[in-house]
Amino acid sequence: MKDLANYQIHIDNAIKWLWDSLPHLILAIILFIVGLWSIRFINRMVKSFFKKHEYDPSLETFLQSLISIVLKIILFVLVITQLGVQSSSLVAIIGAAGLAIGLALQGSLANFAGGVLILLFKPFKVGDFISAQGVDGTVQEISIFTTKLTTFGNQLAIVPNGQLSNNNIINYNAKDTRRDKIIIGIGYGSNLKKAKDILLDICASKESILKDPEPVVYVDALADSSVNLTLRFWAKNEDFWDAHFHVLEETKLAFDKEGIEIPFPQVVQYNKQA
Repeated sequence: MKDLANYQIHIDNAIKWLWDSLPHLILAIILFIVGLWSIRFINRMVKSFFKKHEYDPSLETFLQSLISIVLKIILFVLVITQLGVQSSSLVAIIGAAGLAIGLALQGSLANFAGGVLILLFKPFKVGDFISAQGVDGTVQEISIFTTKLTTFGNQLAIVPNGQLSNNNIINYNAKDTRRDKIIIGIGYGSNLKKAKDILLDICASKESILKDPEPVVYVDALADSSVNLTLRFWAKNEDFWDAHFHVLEETKLAFDKEGIEIPFPQVVQYNKQA
């Protein structure tokens, strides 16, 4: 009987606590729902603001992510406070949790700092083609922790901002034009002058290859089995790869037509008869 009475007392206390806390719980739920709606509304307003003004798309993505996270943290604090948690206790809990999370997420904090550095110093922006951390691709998005690249194969590469901000980056779109370097080997018995003239004629016939600075061809090396010619020419960024592949294809066709040999490894097998 005594155990049953104690059990009934616990149930009554739980019902009383729930009844007393119900208004705060309802207000907390309403605050949570309204808060999430408000955060989405503010995000839409920020997005609309950036669409009306010509700001860097990199800054737009970064700020949207940062604003969303900050507002959600504020909403969490307001909801917890509404449930009756004392502000002083909440500050102590947040401080201890912040220290623990900071130690556990040192890499994420470094990535956040890296994102800030990328936005401040702008080594690249959305739309640039870059090479970094062993990945070549076009920058699609710069968020608070990572940068997303689309590779040649239309694959998504996600690179941490901390590594990007602390290592070498090649930005192929930093300049309007780009210089190509193509090395082509010809046989020692081939006509050197004719080969050079063919390469220059190919460049002259291609409109996307710039005439100023003019293309140049020179002997790069006298190798073991070939005379290596180096062709250098300039093209606009948007025309670079089209010009590059055009020169390679036309060179092979023209050299075959003119009888200019392009050496390649060969294996000669002798059969010794008894």
